[in-house]
Amino acid sequence: MRHKKNIRKFGRNKSHRRSLLRNMTISFFQNKKVMTTEAKAKQLKRMVERLITAGKKQDLVSIRKINSYLNHPATTKIVMDLGKKFEGRKGGYTKIIKVDRRRGDASEMAIIQMVE
Repeated sequence: MRHKKNIRKFGRNKSHRRSLLRNMTISFFQNKKVMTTEAKAKQLKRMVERLITAGKKQDLVSIRKINSYLNHPATTKIVMDLGKKFEGRKGGYTKIIKVDRRRGDASEMAIIQMVE
């Protein structure tokens, strides 16, 4: 049974999986939307929402937490822009929109984007 095993492995090892999610997170914060498979979008949503929630606090600990995960200039964007934008919101900063299947392997595709 998979009780309390809530990470998707995507058929990759730990370092490849971390870099995949980190790169997708950075491109999500730069473009405000990403088109990917449905499973990757669901995992990405978890990471993005945790980072935005940490960015809402705007203290040194949360900035270092975000920077330890991203290590990218997108950290300031999360804290300054998105933290203030979603200040009154308790969660649900992103939404996932399902689209047609991918032509090559019929994988379920989805677009993850910011809630405006």
